[in-house]
Amino acid sequence: MGETENGQAKLLLVDDDQELCAMMQRYLITEGFACQSVYDGESALQLALGKPFDAIILDVMLPRINGFEVLKRLRKMSAVPVLMLTARGDDTHSILGLEGGADDYLTKPCNPKVLVARLRAVLRRVQSNGENNNHAVIQVGAMRLHAASRLATLSGQVLELTSAEFSLLTLLLQRAGEAVSKELLCQKGLGRKLTSYDRSVDIHISNLRRKLAAVHGSKAEIITVRGLGYLYALPVEA
Repeated sequence: MGETENGQAKLLLVDDDQELCAMMQRYLITEGFACQSVYDGESALQLALGKPFDAIILDVMLPRINGFEVLKRLRKMSAVPVLMLTARGDDTHSILGLEGGADDYLTKPCNPKVLVARLRAVLRRVQSNGENNNHAVIQVGAMRLHAASRLATLSGQVLELTSAEFSLLTLLLQRAGEAVSKELLCQKGLGRKLTSYDRSVDIHISNLRRKLAAVHGSKAEIITVRGLGYLYALPVEA
């Protein structure tokens, strides 16, 4: 079922192809989701900022405001999970979406079953970060993470993280000082197996580094372990 704790997960579907939207909406409803559709970026942004949604399915090519700009403006005010729909074979769109703060992406035309699986993975990680231990607080050096409130702070400054970034940071902090493989980060953090040429983990980590650097300058908290994955560095004791 596509349910959150309080009932049906509420989705916003944004695509300028109204026939495709209608078909996808019908399928999502049969899978247990509540779904609302709009067909242009301006309407999507107004609705996304005016009503609570559990996740947004956002096409890149939209009239009025394109999907990238919608995502950019949305991320200034909301951390709602966003799954981007990009053109098949256009890796640039996928990378730009992830760099812009999307939680995941699918290329069009997409299999509805795969879309539902990705949505459920996104919703599960949002829920599980707070449900596994509602009182869990992880602290490594100046980094402090509260699972229940999905709040991360660095030196007391709140970090604005997407659900994917929060999940990956949680995994790294839980294993601080140890190398964590990309396979594990993808499986546990993004809810799917790592496949060839999938750079999602790398791009999310790059976004995390940029946000940490905005607080700590060039200090490297997240270190690349070549041939394996990433490591969250333990603080150096004076």
